[in-house]
Amino acid sequence: MISGRRIAFDFGDARIGVAISDLSGLLATPIDFLANSSENLASQVNALLAEYEPIYIALGFPLHLSGSESAKSSSVIAFAELISVNSDLPIYLIDERMTTVSAARTLREAGLNSKAAKSEIDSAAAASILDSALNQERIQGVPMNRFLR
Repeated sequence: MISGRRIAFDFGDARIGVAISDLSGLLATPIDFLANSSENLASQVNALLAEYEPIYIALGFPLHLSGSESAKSSSVIAFAELISVNSDLPIYLIDERMTTVSAARTLREAGLNSKAAKSEIDSAAAASILDSALNQERIQGVPMNRFLR
């Protein structure tokens, strides 16, 4: 794996979870979520990209259990397009089925009740998405399903 940070987003209607990897691409760490407000979302994303200088972006891509796109898939595509306006970084759409459920279970096992975990669930889901991308990268050299603009 090449050296450099990777960043992941878990797009939600109210909040967008964010996670970042270490330089070696081994660990995914949740960071503060972004409020999904149209006024400053692009500038917040651009600030994160400038701060962490990732080598690629992983976006959780919501699919039905059957593998077909969900109603929320178009919102994630629109978010990918928003990012691609100001960034030439590769953007990968990562199957996010079960990531929120998995993140909720992990937080519950860590002793956080559902009320306390509510503010952390989105970024924990982003870390799960990034873990998936990192695993794909280790196996294949790059994550699957690149978003092409």
